[in-house]
Amino acid sequence: MTLDLHYLRGSMAAILSTLQHSSCPENIRFHFISSLPSLHKTILLSFPYLRCQLHIFAPSPVQGLISTSIRQALDSPLNYARNYLPTLLPTCLTKILYLDSDLILVDDVADLAATPLLGKPLAAPEYCNANFTIYFTPTFWSNPSLSLTFAGRDACYFNTGVMVIDLVRWRVGGYTRRIVEWMELQKRMRIYELGSLPPFLLVFAGEIASVDHRWNQHGLGGDNYRGLCRDLHPGPVSLLHWSGKGKPWARIDSGRPCPLDALWAPYDLLVRENGGIES
Repeated sequence: MTLDLHYLRGSMAAILSTLQHSSCPENIRFHFISSLPSLHKTILLSFPYLRCQLHIFAPSPVQGLISTSIRQALDSPLNYARNYLPTLLPTCLTKILYLDSDLILVDDVADLAATPLLGKPLAAPEYCNANFTIYFTPTFWSNPSLSLTFAGRDACYFNTGVMVIDLVRWRVGGYTRRIVEWMELQKRMRIYELGSLPPFLLVFAGEIASVDHRWNQHGLGGDNYRGLCRDLHPGPVSLLHWSGKGKPWARIDSGRPCPLDALWAPYDLLVRENGGIES
């Protein structure tokens, strides 16, 4: 999980929900990626017995590769740290679960972590009914060599906020380099719009192991423009994910929460006192 000052409140709720619903919380080790070492101390103040480690992310390698997207938050260098997980994390780690900061778990994370990868570099819930074409520009689809990228692949949209990753297979396959090459092309000709997601789709879509949809009830933050309230997708729920513009802590503080934000609120470790935020 990444640690960012603006999303710290969400990160702490995600950690708390993970621990509370785990059958063996003592077996969980968190690896945090951040450019601000002080945030690690903040986490330990609330979770003094948390088994965790901080890994420093230097934004310089990716800053020159970021293209302006439809929402400023998506342009943060830390949003691209997931591209470099195999080099940021110790080589002794072979398999990890990557989680965004704007989610909560309501089931045992061990069940998600045990997802079989079936020889694939990563696993995530796939949404094959989503309109896959909207993530890429007309320039991409009108270029024969580019549009053939997905030829022979049963490519579906997947959200990168919940991923089970085989770090060994990623390293051997050189997937970070493949992602970076698409970002370099994006700087020369605009082939996508939405931040760090499209390079992942270009490299991995159709080449991942599937995860049950209950492990990423995403989109609860609404779209990337207005962040309007949304309902849950049909089916069981093990993880709620406020991807999109609207974040539950911001909507609660503004006095205009969405109904589903009430499910996030019990895990909020920060409260307003005397006009300020204190833990």
